[in-house]
Amino acid sequence: MKTLQLTLILLLTGLTGLPYGLWAQTASHNFTLEPLPYNYDALEPYIDRLTVEIHYSRHHRAYYDNFIKAIQGTEMEKMSIGEIFSNISKYGVAVRNNGGGYYNHNVYWENMKPGGGGIPDGSLAKAIEKKYGSFQAFKQQFEEAAKTRFGSGWAWLCYNSEEGLFICSTPNQDNPLMDVAEKKGIPLLALDVWEHAYYLKYQNKRADYVSAFWNIVNWDRVEERFEKASRE
Repeated sequence: MKTLQLTLILLLTGLTGLPYGLWAQTASHNFTLEPLPYNYDALEPYIDRLTVEIHYSRHHRAYYDNFIKAIQGTEMEKMSIGEIFSNISKYGVAVRNNGGGYYNHNVYWENMKPGGGGIPDGSLAKAIEKKYGSFQAFKQQFEEAAKTRFGSGWAWLCYNSEEGLFICSTPNQDNPLMDVAEKKGIPLLALDVWEHAYYLKYQNKRADYVSAFWNIVNWDRVEERFEKASRE
């Protein structure tokens, strides 16, 4: 029986790329830690296996666990993440940092995939060309936001009804949904520029990591986010 159980564990970890115990979704009220949508090594050579494993199973997991602890027994347990962020200035630092880290990483993992990259098409491509003149010009502005974010933080492509698409960056684990954000909008594309996202492979060469990111962008998912945001 023990041999059978061990075999099943090995099969599960091999198929999912996740350590046993993280394979199943962890639920808590409105919030779950979703399984990584691909194996740990699926983004190589652009992001290495060990970085993805540590980033997801330790950093992201810690943000989730600490967020759940921070909201336990409060009104926030019954709120959506958007409702919490829209009033984040009313809540403590633990909610802001860990709630942001939990949500931001969800977007980050979703907007990458093995065999990704290329250029978007459909309505998103038209919106990018209209706003920035060309996809290349958009890339340059997005890269600039990522490379010039001092210290730790994020680069974003977002949407709001007033100006349409816009590029911005946020410090630490803030995001454009928060009421403390300088520019507010719905995140479409997120790039994590904390050092733990790239240091094992790229060391201090953040610009190389930013350039490599375009090879694994899941434009289908970004397009879905854009279409949903532009309808709301």
